[in-house]
Amino acid sequence: MIEIAQLTKTYGTGESTTVVLDRLDFSVQAGEILAVVGPSGAGKSTLAQCINLLTRPTSGSVIVNGDDLTSLNAKQLRVARRRIGTVFQSSSLLSRRTVAENVALPLDFLGVTKAETARRVSELLDRVGLSDKAARYPFQLSGGQRQRVGIARALALRPSVLLSDEATSGLDPQTTESVVELLRELRRDLDLAIVFITHEMDTVLRAADSVARLDHGRIVESGRLVDLLTDHRSGLGRELRPRRDDAEVTPGDLLWHVTYDSPDVPPDWIGRLGQDLGAPVALLGASVQIVAGVAVGSASLGIGAHLGPRVPEALAALGLSGSATAEQPVFEVAS
Repeated sequence: MIEIAQLTKTYGTGESTTVVLDRLDFSVQAGEILAVVGPSGAGKSTLAQCINLLTRPTSGSVIVNGDDLTSLNAKQLRVARRRIGTVFQSSSLLSRRTVAENVALPLDFLGVTKAETARRVSELLDRVGLSDKAARYPFQLSGGQRQRVGIARALALRPSVLLSDEATSGLDPQTTESVVELLRELRRDLDLAIVFITHEMDTVLRAADSVARLDHGRIVESGRLVDLLTDHRSGLGRELRPRRDDAEVTPGDLLWHVTYDSPDVPPDWIGRLGQDLGAPVALLGASVQIVAGVAVGSASLGIGAHLGPRVPEALAALGLSGSATAEQPVFEVAS
């Protein structure tokens, strides 16, 4: 596991001091993927550099499996840093080295025997599905394949923590999906703690177990992904939650924007809602998906305006929350 404790990074001194990271606290357990999201300038890149100690934090700790890496001297740190594998946005492969030679780089630096290096490289390329590309050069690979090579190289020294720094940025949706699926598979098979830094909210839904939002150097909200998605009060949950806002309501109805606000929303909730209200409920649009076995998302409903006062209680009974809009906004409900 990895634990970040009161991690702070500043630049400059005195009145010109700039705080880039401000006393961050979070942990990632073995077998867990934590996504760190946030706008440009939030401090995500600096956080990545501090986690793998490419940049020394001003204060605070980076603790891996109980050992504080920030307290080590340069020699000790070179050894301890092997516990953290890093996958970069551009894969950072050496263009004059083959796929196999790129994966072997960390092993070459450690002086591992050629026989052991060959065995390990073969094992890693097989794991990322590129055994047949060992003799290719980076320019002969697709973007997704290059990222898989980068992941294989990051695993060469058998780390317990994997840091993914915008590893899916710039990839097409299908390639992104394959890289995310690989990371989830590695997390499961190797019991890795993965810190997944990204600005792509759609990718978070497919990749993460937990999410933390970084803004102006501070974590402003965090939690389990499913908990955030099923909490109407969560700003981060609203950003992550699938939603459609293009529905049009018929005259005489109110347009209700309804959110799944519980992990136990019944699958036939629209029918039940109509029965409770004793009137038809029109489904105008929906964006719902399954995350960790739980249905999350939102829907747009058309419901007769005369039923408005009864809708809040009926929604809450089904584990839903929502708000109604019309020419004159009227009702809002939070379960």
